[in-house]
Amino acid sequence: MKGWSEDLIPIERARTLDGLFHQRVRRSPERTAYTWYERGVNDWRSISWRETADQVARWRDALAGEGLDAGDRVAVLLRNCPEWVMFDQAALSLGLVTVPLYTDDRADNAAYILQDAAVKLLLIQDASRWRRLAAVIGAAPWPQRIVIADSGDAASLAAGADPRVVVAGDWLPASGRDRQQRDGDPDELATIVYTSGTTGRPKGVMLSHRNILANAHGSIKVLDVYQQDVFLSFLPLSHTLERTASYYLPIMTGSTVAYARSVAQLGDDMQRIRPTVIIAVPRLFERLYQRLIDQLAARRAIAKRLFRLAVLVGWLDFEHRQGRRGWHPLLLLWPLLRRKVARPVLDRLGGRMRAAVSGGAPLPFEVAKVFLSLGLPLLQGYGLTETSPVIAVNPLEDNRPKSVGVLLRGIQARIGADDELLVKSPCNMLGYWNNHAATAQVLDVDGWLRTGDQARLEGRYLYITGRLKDILVLSNGEKVPPADMEMAIGLDPLFEQVLVIGEGRSYLTALLVLNADLWPALAQEYGLVPERRESLGDPRLLKDMQKRVGDALADFPGYAKIRRATLTLEPWSVDNGLMTPTLKVKRNRVLGHYKEEVERMYLNP
Repeated sequence: MKGWSEDLIPIERARTLDGLFHQRVRRSPERTAYTWYERGVNDWRSISWRETADQVARWRDALAGEGLDAGDRVAVLLRNCPEWVMFDQAALSLGLVTVPLYTDDRADNAAYILQDAAVKLLLIQDASRWRRLAAVIGAAPWPQRIVIADSGDAASLAAGADPRVVVAGDWLPASGRDRQQRDGDPDELATIVYTSGTTGRPKGVMLSHRNILANAHGSIKVLDVYQQDVFLSFLPLSHTLERTASYYLPIMTGSTVAYARSVAQLGDDMQRIRPTVIIAVPRLFERLYQRLIDQLAARRAIAKRLFRLAVLVGWLDFEHRQGRRGWHPLLLLWPLLRRKVARPVLDRLGGRMRAAVSGGAPLPFEVAKVFLSLGLPLLQGYGLTETSPVIAVNPLEDNRPKSVGVLLRGIQARIGADDELLVKSPCNMLGYWNNHAATAQVLDVDGWLRTGDQARLEGRYLYITGRLKDILVLSNGEKVPPADMEMAIGLDPLFEQVLVIGEGRSYLTALLVLNADLWPALAQEYGLVPERRESLGDPRLLKDMQKRVGDALADFPGYAKIRRATLTLEPWSVDNGLMTPTLKVKRNRVLGHYKEEVERMYLNP
């Protein structure tokens, strides 16, 4: 890593998130800040920190013209792009509070958030999204101003039909006034992030400037980040992990952020951008893993054996480099295996990945092991929106993939009743917006926050062992954590989504969403008509699917036995209300949706 250097901005100098941006512009005005694909010219473009600051000034002056007061809430519903940053920085520099919204969330959820937070101004991607949202908002008072980011005839028509609506291109001044860094209070409210809860209405997590700055600073004390690093941003910026780790943190370090075009084009974007850091959720690595396995299935036997050998020797090499295993003669094969097997896989990810961080959900060890064996520096971390969000992450030099890593500096942890993890730190939220009762349930008077996750501490490493809310208690008193079982079953490419059921019951059952692409061929194997719904209930098919589930759970304790299963082709999604915008399954909603099917699995045991 010759020529790589750190250029960290101390949080004492930044004081606030907008102060952080101001300091970055002063330090490295001509360095590249952001890269993105410009659809109008069909090419990639870049912008420097100074040029970004010039655009922030335009957004700031436009916002200032709306008569907003410090503390007022403004919302942003955009795909990842430099304008997201420009709007957010402009708002923060005026003491406003940013409320991020998911672009793929249901309109009724977004409308609820706008009213709950009394959002005065909304920046929204395009006219079609505004039409869908406006139909739900109706005569509700908020927002008072709607700014449509994309121009065009539809946006102009929307602006002409509603006095609240303006098009960003018309609303923004040609240039903005340069301003000095404001003397902001680090403890003032910076953002309200609504958690997409799996039950009930979302709650607004209040995070201060200090909360987020402390979290970004703590993260780079575990994982070194350099000004030469290039982050590829594809998780939505409304996700707190992406926002802290791929937006505010790169400002602190002076790194470049490139915005991916879409998840579907991620492979091409990785090869074009050649990122050194990505922040992702396990689902990305699971899909990459499954693609590898599928491609391998079509290869000759010699190629399969070579891949298995590469994983075996690569794991020995990983453990040896981590200082946890001595030298082994098989390591003599690693240079060849790395060149023939590992390097082509890593080249598809750009070829220069320095750190790939997985968070937001548990990362299956089998998936982590394959990528680590091939030389991808894959790090599992853990956190909550309520903790800004990172609590722990694995360091590169002592990466233990079954753990979620070491606590960030300044974070205290202890294990409470029922093995619940409690944390106390400057990253803990201020509370839930307009919800003192919910705040009191998770945050005590001494500042300890209940995570709702079960954990254990081994030395300085944290291990998550379950989630209190998701624990299934069978009628015999047996407690079953379903998440690991669902993850293991989901590694089978045939099962797209899985829900293990058993609360208050005498045995476990499962709802299994089949892979729609694989279903026609599977149905034909059993002489079934794929288009007929009743084919999914064929006894022979169900028996074999339960055997596949049993094989997936072969290494689990005796309680992990699925007695019956229901098959479906209907995916659980944000659109049908069965998943949150962060792609967590709403268990109660799914159970309600399949109530009759679930009851049938418990008839005549």
